[in-house]
Amino acid sequence: MALQCGIVGLPNVGKSTLFNCLSNAKAQAANFPFCTIEPNVGVITVPDERLTKLAELINPQRIVPTTVEIVDIAGLVKGASKGEGLGNKFLANIRETDAILHVLRCFENDNITHVDGSINPVRDKEIIDIELQLKDLETVESRINKIQKQAQTGGDKTAKAIYEILVQYKDALVQGKSARTVLLDKEQNKLVKDLCLLTNKPVMYICNVDEAAAVKGNAYVDAVRKAVENENAEILVVAAATEADIAELDSFEERQLFLEEAGLKESGVSRLIKSAYKLLSLETFLTAGVQEVRAWTYLKGSKAPQCAGVIHTDFEKGFIRAEVIKYNDFIKFGSESACKEAGKMAVEGKEYIVQDGDIMHFRFNV
Repeated sequence: MALQCGIVGLPNVGKSTLFNCLSNAKAQAANFPFCTIEPNVGVITVPDERLTKLAELINPQRIVPTTVEIVDIAGLVKGASKGEGLGNKFLANIRETDAILHVLRCFENDNITHVDGSINPVRDKEIIDIELQLKDLETVESRINKIQKQAQTGGDKTAKAIYEILVQYKDALVQGKSARTVLLDKEQNKLVKDLCLLTNKPVMYICNVDEAAAVKGNAYVDAVRKAVENENAEILVVAAATEADIAELDSFEERQLFLEEAGLKESGVSRLIKSAYKLLSLETFLTAGVQEVRAWTYLKGSKAPQCAGVIHTDFEKGFIRAEVIKYNDFIKFGSESACKEAGKMAVEGKEYIVQDGDIMHFRFNV
């Protein structure tokens, strides 16, 4: 399931430094705009302590974590919606992603030039918001022009419903609001899904701070929190330069010691990956056996046959049932056979909605 998060932001806010921490693919991190021209794609392992604990009990031949793709996209400047800078390329690249990780510079450093000459993360956020909103407004107005006559003069109920949604989008965008602030039900979302509006994508704001602010944040972070309080968006505080130092350490023990000395329980990179996974509405089910302990990605709310299809399409086509053990029960009783004896293995049918951390075994017949 190749779902992508795109890292975006103004030039020189720390996007590529952060990407380098996340991925073995090394994006160029330099003190000038547009050092990242083609989007760099990194396939990132999602940290999951449950795999380690299961492996301690089962001693499998291998452990296979799940992954998420992170894309480092070129920095955007004012006028991008009209093609300024690398605007058209930026907007095309971000349209292909499923969620946005918006990096905001919340640190001061005279050696790193800000494209607008001063540090103001709220202003920076608004610059990108406006450019994305302008592009979405262009998309919405174009669709309105195509469907308006059909919606207002014909008896096409679907065209009328789409037109009414488009008008809601236009009203929001004209007011400087993102498309995601227009609340639609499931059926309405289906009608306009093909619009692929940039400001409809889920977003997480990443406040890039210095090491001193890595634990508690700073005044810049507080300003961002206030600015986005009505957006239903996540905020994550990360010290990208510190994370880069951690990434250079050779052993897990050295990295943990570094974190402890910095007053951090978990690396910002680890928190970011987990949050990005959640942002995409992804969850994990597990398979556990002597050959492998493995994490599998599925969309939250999926039923058992769809999750079976994540492993192989034949599993979904010939689905009979799913045998399910809750992760906490497996840890408590120590093995699949012990869970069976304790009555902790459930047999579920086609309507079962899989839960995060379920240990699954699918029965099928093709």
